Amino acid sequence: MNKRNLDEKQIVAEILEDFEQRKVERKPFERQWQINANFVVGNQFCTVDNFGNTCSINKDYEWQENQVYNYLASMYESRLAKLARVRPQMTVIPSTSEEKDIKSAKVSKSILKAIEHKVNLSRIIAKATKWSELCGTSFYKVVWNSDSGRVIGVDDKGKEIREGDVDISVCPPFEIYPDNIACESIEDCRSIIHARAYHIDVIKQNWGVDVKGEDIDVISCDSIENVSGYNYTSMSTSVIKTTKKNHAIVIEYYERPSSKFKNGRLIIIAGEKLVYYGELPFQNGEDKKRTFPFIRQISQEQSNNFFGTSIVSRIIPLQRALNATKNRKYEFMNRIAQGILAVEDGSVDTDSLEEDGIRPGKILVYRQGATPPTFMNSSGLPSDFSNEEDRIMNQMTILSGLSDLQSAISTYANMSGTALQLLIEQDDAKLTTSAEEIRSAIKNVGQQILRLYKQFVKTKRIGRIIGGDNSEVELFYFDSSDISSEDIVFETENELTETVAQRRSMIFELLNAGLLSDENGNINDRMRSKILELLGYGIWEQGQDMATLQRNKAQKENIECLNNKKIPIVEDIDDHNIHIIEHTAFLLTDTLDESNAEHRVVKENLLKHIQEHKNKVAQNNLTLV
Repeated sequence: MNKRNLDEKQIVAEILEDFEQRKVERKPFERQWQINANFVVGNQFCTVDNFGNTCSINKDYEWQENQVYNYLASMYESRLAKLARVRPQMTVIPSTSEEKDIKSAKVSKSILKAIEHKVNLSRIIAKATKWSELCGTSFYKVVWNSDSGRVIGVDDKGKEIREGDVDISVCPPFEIYPDNIACESIEDCRSIIHARAYHIDVIKQNWGVDVKGEDIDVISCDSIENVSGYNYTSMSTSVIKTTKKNHAIVIEYYERPSSKFKNGRLIIIAGEKLVYYGELPFQNGEDKKRTFPFIRQISQEQSNNFFGTSIVSRIIPLQRALNATKNRKYEFMNRIAQGILAVEDGSVDTDSLEEDGIRPGKILVYRQGATPPTFMNSSGLPSDFSNEEDRIMNQMTILSGLSDLQSAISTYANMSGTALQLLIEQDDAKLTTSAEEIRSAIKNVGQQILRLYKQFVKTKRIGRIIGGDNSEVELFYFDSSDISSEDIVFETENELTETVAQRRSMIFELLNAGLLSDENGNINDRMRSKILELLGYGIWEQGQDMATLQRNKAQKENIECLNNKKIPIVEDIDDHNIHIIEHTAFLLTDTLDESNAEHRVVKENLLKHIQEHKNKVAQNNLTLV
């Protein structure tokens, strides 16, 4: 056995031992996450044992009611619906007031907008928020995928070579293992393990090694049968441990840079094989430092704890109490409706009476001289049940950070619109902490995106920005030298404090004030398009406005001229006036650098192209605007 094999075995053994220790430390949190997930899907008469297995809580008596009244799931979904409005628009401010840094900030902003559309960032945020609201914590993983992007060539083996691109994924808390649970942030961790089960064929495809497949326990959903009172059954979903066959655990061990390892370490183990050993690959920290590719998003902060807490875990005791109260209430109602018979011993056939009850028209035979069966007197339903239900529901509403204004509309019927708006704003303010955590995570994701592009994009590449409802496409070119600023800010305030109706009302107020009109009181085509876009009706304008199509065509010609250094062809379908305006506006912007020889060629070509448009105007006796 050579030294290399001995070192590899030692590294694998150390990482696997460390991984097992972290699993033990994290197990109490994992049990709580499983209970949270079970309560949300409706399996609320359950618990989780020390081995992580979901166990049902059995009834004490056959006649007991065990129905689930899942108000918790509704509150969970309401929180997700409100937090779905938190989608801040990122922008980049220049590091200095110099022209070069201003241009760099514009390029960085364009990159963020392009990647937001390309990876569907809104859907990724929604997925991360579902996990953070369910378990208290979720993680974004931002890496550079060399197998993504446009195909730029083929290697000697016929494999496609791609330009690479940013890859953003969401990691549930079940996959993340910090070195110390007491760390309050990722920055406080010395190392982090990302562990996930893959099929052995996927491992072969991604890492090129053959590993032995095993039966791996994973968390998944399954249907179970619930038995309520009087043997009524229903199916519900349970979050339990299930077994995946022919799978293996892939462990990614990330270690922060230190005096021993200047650029940190990344160790990847598939099964029990070492598939990668090297330094951290991404310069995703400040000042080109290498760090972890993870961004943490929490629902509520826990002091001296790496994992956040969830509103779900706080509501679970109240949900259990609500189920118990309602079930005892309906048991009491069953006693009132069906009655309780008092029977003298030996006076009747109790087996027949127990089986059929006192159905209408039944002939009840009892022993001569005995006391006939009688129903015991039972009082009406006590008000304590309803009072307790209301009290529990009120506490659940307070803990969830929500308030049901609609159900209490009679209370606010005589309030003014301003007062109602203040109540709504106060209600949304309870979600501010969770919303700010989402905004902070998105900001960190944007910074890591720019840093990865700065590291890997060494040659010019094209980016595309899709323009909202109008579906306009804006093309731009950039490389790593065009990215110098990572100072990201948000164009919007907290979205929870501003609804769509409020934004539309503000636009109409601006229109009425004349702030969107020119000096003659008119609204030009560009402003009309922008107003319709902000109101959410941009598609109407796009379907009817030919001028918008002409502007888009002229803008594409600007980009093509910048890329190919060729003079665009003037076509008969062109609106020459619009094209002249757009080409001139492009030349007047700071996109072209006079000190750059290639940009001077682009400028000369566009000037010739503009002159051709003017010649067409003269030839056709048109009026030049």
